[in-house]
Amino acid sequence: MQTLVGWHVEVEFAEEGSRTRAACMVRLPDGTEMRGHGHAKRHPDDMEQQRIGEEIAAARALNQLSRDLMKKAGGEIEEVTHIPAHLAM
Repeated sequence: MQTLVGWHVEVEFAEEGSRTRAACMVRLPDGTEMRGHGHAKRHPDDMEQQRIGEEIAAARALNQLSRDLMKKAGGEIEEVTHIPAHLAM
């Protein structure tokens, strides 16, 4: 029987002038909360498009979260196998 599991990732934004910051958070089934942060800065010659800054900042925050999840998984593999884990992105 197939088991469905889901995670919800929350992303919040803060806008200040030409800068956008993003913070993301995921709560794992083991109770661990992991967070990532990213930012974007609009070039002075670019049109103001809030959505684009949010997308770039969110991508950077999610990328950090992704790397941290890979480290966590690698550490858990190493705890069981006692062999260094080499996980590729």
